[in-house]
Amino acid sequence: HVQLVESGGGSVQAGGSLRLSCAAPAYTVSRYIMAWFRQAPGKEREGVAARRDSIGSTSYADAAKGRFTISKDNAKNILYLQMDSLKPEDTGMYYCAARYSCSSGGWSAAGAYTYWGQGTQVTVS
Repeated sequence: HVQLVESGGGSVQAGGSLRLSCAAPAYTVSRYIMAWFRQAPGKEREGVAARRDSIGSTSYADAAKGRFTISKDNAKNILYLQMDSLKPEDTGMYYCAARYSCSSGGWSAAGAYTYWGQGTQVTVS
């Protein structure tokens, strides 16, 4: 079982920044496909960004491109999401997710992910 623990959410004014962190068990960040999802009230969960280190790729939702950066610290087993120029529409619960590198499905397919954190709330006003 892979336990993921998010932190770093909060309330911020539009234009501000937040950095989310996802603590994972040893080797998870480097060996799994890791991603950030978000879910606004009344909306479906959507992919924000993902990393696949096995092929050296990162992916971003159009809404995140140019403003968000997904990164990791293998030594600390932490996945980050740096969010800049935040907008009110970025408000939602943000989740860290992990799936096996050999699993099928697009990077933003929530159903393809096996492990999920409990979420951290981001509110932009």
